[in-house]
Amino acid sequence: MGESKRRRIQRVATELTVELADKGKLIEAGFVAFATLVIPKDAPDIQFSEMQLAFMAGAEHVWSSVMAMLDFGEEPTDADLHRMNLIQREIDEWRGVLSERVDPVKGSA
Repeated sequence: MGESKRRRIQRVATELTVELADKGKLIEAGFVAFATLVIPKDAPDIQFSEMQLAFMAGAEHVWSSVMAMLDFGEEPTDADLHRMNLIQREIDEWRGVLSERVDPVKGSA
């Protein structure tokens, strides 16, 4: 049996992520996806540009923070891995909020 639809989507998304990162366009593409899902089509230009600024500021903050928090050396330390896991946990909490915003649950259980 072939790949499930979810696995195919994940595989394609991972391949696209690597390709965009290799081209130096990962964060820009992330904003395009974000804007498509979150910013109303009829939003004024100022809303679009301010949301882009906020998105890019968030990306810059996370990247700078990761680079500053890593322990010196080539290999990740246990502390590095712990910090990364905490960041992942924090992002996972927000991922649920974002998913609900983009694709609200319909009906009731």
